Amino acid sequence: MTEILTFAAHDTAAADLGQHAPKPTAVTAGLTEASVTTWSEGPITTGLWECTPGTFTAERAGYTEICTILSGRVTIEVEGQSPEEFGPGDVMVMPSGWKGVWIVHEPLRKHFTTIND
Repeated sequence: MTEILTFAAHDTAAADLGQHAPKPTAVTAGLTEASVTTWSEGPITTGLWECTPGTFTAERAGYTEICTILSGRVTIEVEGQSPEEFGPGDVMVMPSGWKGVWIVHEPLRKHFTTIND
């Protein structure tokens, strides 16, 4: 019989994500982010990420991201689509090749899973 380990993150609202650093694609001065990987194997990585309020650009080149908003609010703008707001409990999928703008209204924390192409 093969034993398979379980990886878990409890109390994600209080989990320490490490030191914040400047967001490289920030449009808003002073915007920072932090993240921690909870598990990674092969093409799949999952973890927690947070960001301070402000605006930044994003692109999913070579990978798809699935995320669940844990706290905070964000409006996502994608060219050719109506802006859409996300908050706690909302799930979004950004397929490989996705490009958009994130407008973070209040400190935002999400659980993410990325799958490399």
